[in-house]
Amino acid sequence: MPTGKKGQKKAQTLTLRAVQNCVDLTLDGRRRLDLSLKGIAAVPKCVLKLSDVNELDLSRNLLTKIPGFIEHFESITVLDLHSNYLDELPVEIGRLQALKVLNLCNNRLTSLPSELGLLFDLHILNLGLNQLDALPGTIGNLKELRHLGLSDNRFTCVPSCIGRLKQLERLNMERNPLTLQAAGGNVAAAGQRFYVVEGRLLCDNCLDKCRTQREKMEKIEQLWNEQKPGMKKFG
Repeated sequence: MPTGKKGQKKAQTLTLRAVQNCVDLTLDGRRRLDLSLKGIAAVPKCVLKLSDVNELDLSRNLLTKIPGFIEHFESITVLDLHSNYLDELPVEIGRLQALKVLNLCNNRLTSLPSELGLLFDLHILNLGLNQLDALPGTIGNLKELRHLGLSDNRFTCVPSCIGRLKQLERLNMERNPLTLQAAGGNVAAAGQRFYVVEGRLLCDNCLDKCRTQREKMEKIEQLWNEQKPGMKKFG
């Protein structure tokens, strides 16, 4: 994780011309603004002149805040903010409706804004190497999310909102202080609710609700079991 400011390089400033020179094309013809490794401690406002880019890379800098004007980058599908010093995110990040990839790995985040749940087209969310112990319940609204990285945080149990992520394929919660009792307890408690009465005594509507809830809990249990050595890793 990022260390203290002692020993850091002096923050740099960027001119509009310098920022314009950082625009390149990806192999599939997308415009990418690459401001990684520029030693900046603040996002220069001149980047607004290039708010029509498709990808924005601000990784490996000295950033402690992301300005609210990030909302003007409404066309970006990739936002890379890894390896900075961010301790919070602006609520305006929820307006980046085109985002498919959001990388926040290796920062100092202790909480997340509920507005992250507005990124309905998000496929990859990397939150590894932060100081998180909970997720906002709105994360469960990310119905297109495939990959979720939560490794190296402070989670003691699998967040329940993960059970609502129907498209989720990979979850990484390695190197968290997880306890099997905490993670499995929620599953067991939910499971007990399904078998208090016999199924034949329930109406069709209640049976459907029980089956849906049981599937959610089984998915959480499956994701928990996948956090074993030898499984694929995702930050």
